[in-house]
Formats: sequence, structure tokens, C-alpha cells
Amino acid sequence: MSLVKSPSLIHAPQSGSSCSTNDGEPRRVMIEENTESHGVNSMEGPEEHEQGITSNGQNMMAIAGQESSQVELWDITSARRILCLPQTCSANTTDHPTKQRGLCMAVQAFIPCESAGYVNILSSYEDGSTLWWDVRKPGLPLSSVKYHSESALSITIDGLCNGGISGGADNKIIMFTLDHPKGKFALRKEIELERPGIADTAIRLDNKIAATAGWDHRIRVYNYNKGNALAVLKYHSDSCNGVTFSSDCKLMASCSADTTVALWELYPPKIPSKAGITTTDEFSC
Repeated sequence: MSLVKSPSLIHAPQSGSSCSTNDGEPRRVMIEENTESHGVNSMEGPEEHEQGITSNGQNMMAIAGQESSQVELWDITSARRILCLPQTCSANTTDHPTKQRGLCMAVQAFIPCESAGYVNILSSYEDGSTLWWDVRKPGLPLSSVKYHSESALSITIDGLCNGGISGGADNKIIMFTLDHPKGKFALRKEIELERPGIADTAIRLDNKIAATAGWDHRIRVYNYNKGNALAVLKYHSDSCNGVTFSSDCKLMASCSADTTVALWELYPPKIPSKAGITTTDEFSC
């Protein structure tokens, strides 16, 4: 499952983005009038099948659906399902956007600056593919890619919602960008590993550090912008299942099948000097 991520410029370098980071800003989403009926024409505009409600992005959650190949968006406060993706009544499996892709293995919900407040969702599947959804077009994804040769197990969007990182049951870590005007994925870097299996991925809020949790008991740390390896952490004695960063960018947490959770202080962000001059990072981003 995934909470909805909005672009954060708190720790990010200046990029010319004018996206608002006000957490209280209403986020428009389409509401599903009948949770058992998905007969919505994907060519219709959002005004054809939305009730015009508003919802704060922090109160929504994307999950793998009751139908194994679907993704559902829920309102956490009211415990109400908002919609399913794909929202279709097609019984023909060959024409269905996701049924042939197998189980939905990972989701990431976000609100990019370019979406006018509408939720977008990345969903990864058992066949190694990843789809990009916009809730205004629930019938079909904006775009699809197949970066992994086996199940895609994890996907994470960066702090600006302009790209991300994915891992799977194969031996690849994928760094990609999102072309919002075109609604397309673009491969930025492919990292091959000696041993397969990446169960989780994470990107620090300032977009400088990324980390992966591997089946080989290793936590790998990368320079997110350049894609080069920074560290391989060998603390855990069994498969690593999860990794995440604290919101202040000072700590990283990893967990494993060995029943331990480890806290790490890695490449902490530099504190501006009293003169108001930011010191140089330990490595160039």
C-alpha cells in the first residue's frame, strides 16, 4: 500500500518548480458512485463521472485491490473506497489493461505539480511491468513499461515526484524519470546486481540518497542523482524486507527477516553555517 506523496521542496535544491507544498490544499479526486460497477468510459472527461468532492492528499491511500490485478484508492478518514484502477467492465481478458500482468505487487500514489491536484499512481506487477495512472482517466493507464524480467516488487517516487526507483525479483535496480507533459517513463539508469531480489526501495526526501533492501541480506545505498554506489551495509543476517528514511533526512531504517530493525546515520544533510552559507556535501550530487 502507499500513502499519497506530494512534492516537497523543503530539502530539495532549487529547481524552478512553482508547485505548492501546502498540506492543507484540497486535492480533487474522482469518487466511485458504485463500488461494484466499473462501467466507466475511459474517453469521458472527469466531469462525466466525478462528484466534485475535494480531499486532502494525506487522507488517501492506494492499495492492491480485492481483484488481484487492480489498484484501489481509499479515503482513510471515511474508510471509503474512492475508485478502482482500471475502472472497466470489460470481460475480455486480452483487452483488460492489467489481468494479463498478474498480481499487483507494489503501488506508489503521488500528486505531481502538473496534475492540478489529481492523484497519480504507479503500480508494479508480477510480470515485471509498471503502469502510470491518472485518476481522471481510470479506464486505461497513461503509460506502461517493463523494466524487470521477473516480478516488480517495489517502486518509490522521489521527493519532487519527477522520477523514482524500482526493484524486483530479477537482478536489476531501475532509476527512471517521469515525463509529465507526455505521460511517459524514461529510463535513467539500470544497475545490475550479482545476486537477484530487491524487496524494497526508498529515496531520501532531499533526493540525494536512495537505498534498496535485498534478499542477499544487504542494504545498498546509492547517490540518487548520479546512480553510483555509495555503500553496501552487511548488518542483517537474513533477507532484508524494508528500508525507509526519516523526514528530516538524518536517519535510515532497515528491517529484515532476522527480526531486527536497524537505524543508520548515513550522509546526514549539512546544517547551514551561522553566516547563512551552506557547506559542501560529502559527495557531489
